Amino acid sequence: MSSSPRRKPKGSFKLFPKGARKSQQRNDGSVLPAVRERSRGIYLLPNAFTTAALFCGFYAIVMAMDQQFHQAAVAIFIAMVLDGLDGRVARLTNTQSEFGAQYDSLSDMLSFGAAPALVVYEWALRGMGKLGWLAAFVYCAGAALRLARFNTNIAVVDKRYFQGLPSPAAAALVAGFVLLMDDLQFAGTDLRWYAWAIALFAGLTMVTNVPFYSFKEVNLRKTVPFMAPLLILLVYVIVVSDPPKVLFGLFVLYGLSGYIVLLWRWRRGRPVSLIQTKAEHTDEK
Repeated sequence: MSSSPRRKPKGSFKLFPKGARKSQQRNDGSVLPAVRERSRGIYLLPNAFTTAALFCGFYAIVMAMDQQFHQAAVAIFIAMVLDGLDGRVARLTNTQSEFGAQYDSLSDMLSFGAAPALVVYEWALRGMGKLGWLAAFVYCAGAALRLARFNTNIAVVDKRYFQGLPSPAAAALVAGFVLLMDDLQFAGTDLRWYAWAIALFAGLTMVTNVPFYSFKEVNLRKTVPFMAPLLILLVYVIVVSDPPKVLFGLFVLYGLSGYIVLLWRWRRGRPVSLIQTKAEHTDEK
């Protein structure tokens, strides 16, 4: 008997090779159209960005436990950047999948839900007793409810606006406050009531119907005026000049912008809820 490994004879084939189409037969003998087998693999590139964002959220928790709040806050901001990239990469490379969407939500829950709540609790709320951990829990629960509602209402919500404060923006609001006060060398225990108010504001605003502009109408594939790159460069220079102050200021403005839009829609007689049952009518002049 030969000791060499067995080889498939020439002309051998798999009954249903990967990606092959199967035909199904009905009871009456007719054949249904062929259906391609669903791939069991996952796309590597967008999920690599999601995994990196997940790692940043986990790293922020570890740094908060070690009382390294500057690194914890920076890690949350890096997770924001990575979270914004994974979806765009998936769309640009046509690698969207249901697995990626669910994985992204779980990553967001850790990076923008649990991590900011733990960071602000360790930084300022620990000494407040029940009031402290309740505020942190309200934020964490608000992020979970916000993500669950986003996943279930994604097909019926006006794409121009987010329904409630997005969890990355809420995380940036909390982490930005920690980063700014740490940069100014303020102790968290001296600002516990401010941190408590910000955590509650961010957590509750995530589960409201307040509309926040989504920037989804910005199309990077279209041509833009020559001034656009100069404005982007100007914003970049301003942010780099003093990141803690500028970032926190920008997200405070964004956190308040939703309420301004809400009042504007209310005064114009437009629906407050963003779940539309019919198209809105624009004002004719």
